Amino acid sequence: MSVLEPFIAGLPKAELHVHHVGSASPRIVAELAARHPDSPVPTDPEALADFFTFRDFAHFIEVYLSVVDLIRDAEDVRLLTYEVARDMARQNIRYAELTVTPYSSTRRGIPDQAFVEAIEDARKSAEAELGVVLRWCFDIPGEAGLTSAEETARIACDLKPEGLVSFGLGGPEIGVPRPQFKPYFDRAIAAGLHSVPHAGETTGPQTIWDALVDLRAERIGHGTSATQDPKLLAHLAERRIPLEVCPTSNLATRAVADLDSHPIKEMVAAGVLVTINSDDPPMFGTDLNTEYAVAARLLDLDATGVAALAKNAVEASFMDTAGKAALTKEIDAYTALWRG
Repeated sequence: MSVLEPFIAGLPKAELHVHHVGSASPRIVAELAARHPDSPVPTDPEALADFFTFRDFAHFIEVYLSVVDLIRDAEDVRLLTYEVARDMARQNIRYAELTVTPYSSTRRGIPDQAFVEAIEDARKSAEAELGVVLRWCFDIPGEAGLTSAEETARIACDLKPEGLVSFGLGGPEIGVPRPQFKPYFDRAIAAGLHSVPHAGETTGPQTIWDALVDLRAERIGHGTSATQDPKLLAHLAERRIPLEVCPTSNLATRAVADLDSHPIKEMVAAGVLVTINSDDPPMFGTDLNTEYAVAARLLDLDATGVAALAKNAVEASFMDTAGKAALTKEIDAYTALWRG
């Protein structure tokens, strides 16, 4: 890996499955916690590291929501968004579809228009100043039920900020069946948004089928259990429906027992379009470069193979044709230069 790590660090990349609040760096989390001292989130770096050590997926959701509670006004939203882009720029991430959960902020009193204006202002500044193109996936927090689904669909479809490209569903899967969200996805799709729900991370392949059939998913967030159903794998491969794979996240939330047993090898062997992502990177002690290094080890890839993974993300993205062509060309040029 010593040879590949510098290659990965300089590789131009796109990321498709990364959460807005979940990308808050420890520095930003500590700063927000200091501004909001009634929060249970610690400000000490060592205590913060312990706080982010998850027992299981349910505990992760508990911790995640406590960090969400730190985002209390539009300035918090803008600061977080811009700083996430700054961290992406350091990793040579050129384009990212950031999963944003408006309901988590609007239910805490941030007006929906102010929220949208804050992320849009940060998006425009990030592109102009950092060279990072951000697009939004507005997602339903599944644990908050149909009220949150109605609010998310309303904000997405009525306000529809310029950077919004897709509509998603996150949070716990157990006890949160996908079919109940069909009317909201139907509305978002009718408004021109792409469907990208989480499915099959902590539940079986039926959840993925539900996402495909009822929510008309164009990509699947995680999809870890897809390998348990050969028919599903074949369907994903044949239809070229991408999986947004997040190895370290799956380990942290106990969706997989260890990295060596991660099903990514079976996914690739079946011909599924696999993309590599970091999910909630600071919370899981990772970043996109680290996830590429993990994937390279699990798949036994050289630099050309890693570059192919990067191009998978470009293909699976919702960039326009010109944007895809430009980033693919940049990846190819970088790889050719590296290989000499």
